[in-house]
Amino acid sequence: MAKDPAPSETAPSASQVPPRRAPAGAAVLREEKTAAIRAAVFAELAAVGFGRMSIEGIARRAGVGKTAVYRRWRSKLHLVLDVVTALAAEGMPVPDTGTLRGDVRMLLEVASRALRHPMAAQIIPDLLAEAARSPEIAEALRTALHDSQESMTRAMVARAVERGELPPDVDVRLALDLITGPLYWRVVVLRGDLPAGYLDELAAAVATALGAGPRSAGR
Repeated sequence: MAKDPAPSETAPSASQVPPRRAPAGAAVLREEKTAAIRAAVFAELAAVGFGRMSIEGIARRAGVGKTAVYRRWRSKLHLVLDVVTALAAEGMPVPDTGTLRGDVRMLLEVASRALRHPMAAQIIPDLLAEAARSPEIAEALRTALHDSQESMTRAMVARAVERGELPPDVDVRLALDLITGPLYWRVVVLRGDLPAGYLDELAAAVATALGAGPRSAGR
């Protein structure tokens, strides 16, 4: 004769089943965890670099379990790629001051503040070094740091052409190089201070080099 199941083997009654959390609350919690994990990625990159960064360290800094990270990203590479790629979607609005020189000056101001941030000063060189070894990271950086800036520069140049400041055949990629190259060299490579008036002088030099005369650039 079959024995009756032990009490622990019987199906739980309705009163024993724990109530489910409301879906809305769970969704909010997931969003908060995701935001915490992404913030932790930046902090870990700045603290230890990509090579020494670990899922364990990210989870500990974010205050979540490792499973919370792995449910969203299958590796630290994919996590970093997601975070870096998201930067492209958070770009600043295209400057529209009414002159090319003013637009370039505003873009340089925003870029210089970002590059001089202590966390960015640690993260960007490290990721560029990793990009030399990882085509995936290189492609993500190209999207985040180049493509978005090129799109903004193209819009700035188009407005300057409409205003008659620049000739229609101006090279947009050259414009991007002239705007970002000197600033990146001074801040990231040399890690030097920006002298007073440097951004004003650089903006004027860029506008002049692209073909915007001093009179139209200064209006």
